[in-house]
Amino acid sequence: MAIKRTKAEKKQAYDRKLCSLLDEYTKVLIALADNVGSKQLQDIRRGLRGDSVVLMGKNTLIRRCIKAYADKTGNHTFDPLMDLLVGNVGLIFTKGDLKEVREEVAKYKVGAPARVGLVAPVDVVVPPGNTGLDPSQTSFFQVLNIPTKINKGTVEIITPVELIKKGDKVGSSESALLAKLGIRPFSYGLQITNVYEDGSVFSPEVLDLTEEDLVEKFATGVSMVASLSLALSYPTLAAVPHMFNNGYKNVLAVAVETDYSYPHADEIKEYLKDPSKFAIAAPVAAADSGAAAAPKEEEKAPEPAEESDEELGFSLFDE
Repeated sequence: MAIKRTKAEKKQAYDRKLCSLLDEYTKVLIALADNVGSKQLQDIRRGLRGDSVVLMGKNTLIRRCIKAYADKTGNHTFDPLMDLLVGNVGLIFTKGDLKEVREEVAKYKVGAPARVGLVAPVDVVVPPGNTGLDPSQTSFFQVLNIPTKINKGTVEIITPVELIKKGDKVGSSESALLAKLGIRPFSYGLQITNVYEDGSVFSPEVLDLTEEDLVEKFATGVSMVASLSLALSYPTLAAVPHMFNNGYKNVLAVAVETDYSYPHADEIKEYLKDPSKFAIAAPVAAADSGAAAAPKEEEKAPEPAEESDEELGFSLFDE
């Protein structure tokens, strides 16, 4: 017969388990576990087995364990987790790819009926069609103002009806109707709310960013830094190339307007003195490119001379 442990012994065992996980893992997913059943949680644990561990528990106990771990080891990198322990949440410690783990958790959502008093997480729309219910059940539809007709001895819904809006509480009539129609409109599972990695906490939407998105955002940031630096005349690594370019344009403009000269400025002055050089340079370049692109005419092979009858051994006149 197994010896039943006291509450103090259970808390000590839980503290040892959490401390060992904090020593071993550096990545944690914080998951909301509202309306998640024990069987569903067991399936999630089985699916993540190998590189991830799901830990559930009371928030106060987890906070106390994390604080005691930080005081004992001097490692305060997990302190941000304490602020995230709000509501019915659990911790998923992992060594795998965070995005892949989140996708694996999302696979274990199960359908759930609309129970009375629940807040609808999504809009619930009843589709049109035959319900299979006998005409005596029309009272449910009349209470909810759902247009119906009797077709072949059964109730048929004529048009789609938005029965429950997102954020509204499920009433008794809506719950009873959905149960009769066999509709399970809601689906529940572990919902990742925050991601922790090496002391940093960020939103799970960050996991959806691709390399292209990061490059685009980086380029936008560099552009903004360069614009601000140019406006303030403050040199930065992003703005220095533009500053040199603008400075050279100013030097060239001064050289053109004055007698100061250097090779490139002299070339520009020549073009400005005789603008026709612009028109001459373009046709010459076009002609050169056209000559290079035009295929050489194939030399015609000389046509063979017609052979005379004498050469063929025939003669029109007998000697």
